[in-house]
Amino acid sequence: MVEYLIDRHSGLSPYLQIVEQTKRALRLGVLRPGDQLPTAREVVEATAINPNTVLKAYRELEREGLVDSRRGVGTFVRRSLAKPETVADSALHESLADWVRQARAAGLDREDVEAIVSTALDSGFAAPGT
Repeated sequence: MVEYLIDRHSGLSPYLQIVEQTKRALRLGVLRPGDQLPTAREVVEATAINPNTVLKAYRELEREGLVDSRRGVGTFVRRSLAKPETVADSALHESLADWVRQARAAGLDREDVEAIVSTALDSGFAAPGT
């Protein structure tokens, strides 16, 4: 099951944080079709956010075709976003995790690592010829 962590200083609204964290779990294979998302009540108890915020996030995920809400039963994963290379135990994931550990051992903090990764992503996914 996924546990939502709300960063009140991120600048991203709590409902979008839930949407993004759910999509990340779908991409990593943590959530799979048929899995049940935490109930709105469970998310509220764990994060101290408004129940309507959770429901708004779940409606967005349903609108995108990722989950199905069943009144009185819960919200269930409809489809996965995982690719073999993105699951948490893949070789690519392990390689990146090793690199992050090396970066931390070299004295880099999270913001340093995010800057390096962001720059690498920007150059790696830039349109050809730009």
